Amino acid sequence: MWVYIVRRLLWLPIALAAVSIITFTLGTYGPGDPVTVMLGNRYEEETAERLRTELGLNRPFFVQYGDYMWGFIRGDFGESLTFRGRPVRELIAPKMWVSARLAFEGVVVSVSIGVPVGFWIAHRQGRWEDPMTVAVSVFFMSIPIMVTIPFLLWAFCLKLHWVPCSGWGGFFDARIIIPALTMGIPGVAGMARLMRASTLDVLGEDFIRTAKAKGLSDFRVSSHHVFQNAMIPIVTILTFALAGLIGGSFIVETILGIPGVGKFAVDSIFSRDYPVIMAITLLGAGAFILGNLAADLTYAFVDPRIRYR
Repeated sequence: MWVYIVRRLLWLPIALAAVSIITFTLGTYGPGDPVTVMLGNRYEEETAERLRTELGLNRPFFVQYGDYMWGFIRGDFGESLTFRGRPVRELIAPKMWVSARLAFEGVVVSVSIGVPVGFWIAHRQGRWEDPMTVAVSVFFMSIPIMVTIPFLLWAFCLKLHWVPCSGWGGFFDARIIIPALTMGIPGVAGMARLMRASTLDVLGEDFIRTAKAKGLSDFRVSSHHVFQNAMIPIVTILTFALAGLIGGSFIVETILGIPGVGKFAVDSIFSRDYPVIMAITLLGAGAFILGNLAADLTYAFVDPRIRYR
């Protein structure tokens, strides 16, 4: 197991190097110039050249890339081109923490509703509850966020006055209810359908019939044998969902006034703030790779038959 973990971790710097060189190349040679965006209507060629020299943007490509990656390895993500003098790490760290807590609440909503529902309707196959539940879940999944947010605000904020209409107050604040439901409800249908299909596959296995033939109760068969094996595909979805926690949600954060990293990342793209774009991209890629590794390792705990060498 440890050999497998070390071997997978050795690929982490290789993958990050590939992602970084592609992102840095697109940022350097792609359309748009951060100096032009920064100066705006005050653009003058002499001022622009002086600013490029000051920021080091006129240096050779590999010199800029090498300096940035050396700083990134040491935990220095550079300074923002938009917020002059502000370190990128200081800007994105609190925003990523906000987005991570928000996304985690959405995952909790999807899993806490979708997994039990999918497990239940798999045992009701052939009855009216099965197609009805699937149809209702798909209906909610098809509703766009641009419709869900105004409806939830109208119901919970304007009519019932249960929660504030916007803003952010932390993980245990009532204002997290609306964004958590908005991000979690679409995932309920996908989680329920995946759990249903996985459960039906397990129910058809020979070892389930053997367990019933031995006289085990339906509750023990379902809870110990069926549920545990049916959760294996869910583990993959969960680990990748957790890996994407730092990505944020641009639409939700913008409409509800949440200071997360989603809107900040989009604003940085439009303002050509390449140090911020690089930091978010590399951190997201690293989280995705570690999430993939976590999924593989979790399989061994969920299913003892799985072993890595």
